Amino acid sequence: MYRKLLVAHDGSPGGEKALAGALELARLLGVGLDMVCVEELPSFPASIDEVTEAQLDSEAAFTKVLRSSKAKAAAAGVAFETHVVSGHPVTSIVEFVQTRGYDLLVLGFMGHSALYNRLIGSTADRLVRHAPCKVMVVK
Repeated sequence: MYRKLLVAHDGSPGGEKALAGALELARLLGVGLDMVCVEELPSFPASIDEVTEAQLDSEAAFTKVLRSSKAKAAAAGVAFETHVVSGHPVTSIVEFVQTRGYDLLVLGFMGHSALYNRLIGSTADRLVRHAPCKVMVVK
């Protein structure tokens, strides 16, 4: 069915639910699981120092997520690999999936208001539309 699974995790409660669902699926299928975190860089940085500072801040934020996720994967007995990429979440994840050939992308549902989704749209919605593989959204 699925041989190569990827979970997108941003440190949110939705990301935690996605990780739990992806770990359960990977364990049931007997396959490994990769996780990607996307560090968003400033859209219009004033200087290279601003970019460097943003990267350091996001690395510190993801350290806790990465450590916790690795422990959960080990407890579930699932082979697990983590990746941190820079850029816009939707574009970065779609490119990551394309270049590495994943069968399934697992992501969490944030649950913004209907007005927010109409005006801005959600990352989950855009990934469902643009991902080049099957997508499972965990609520």
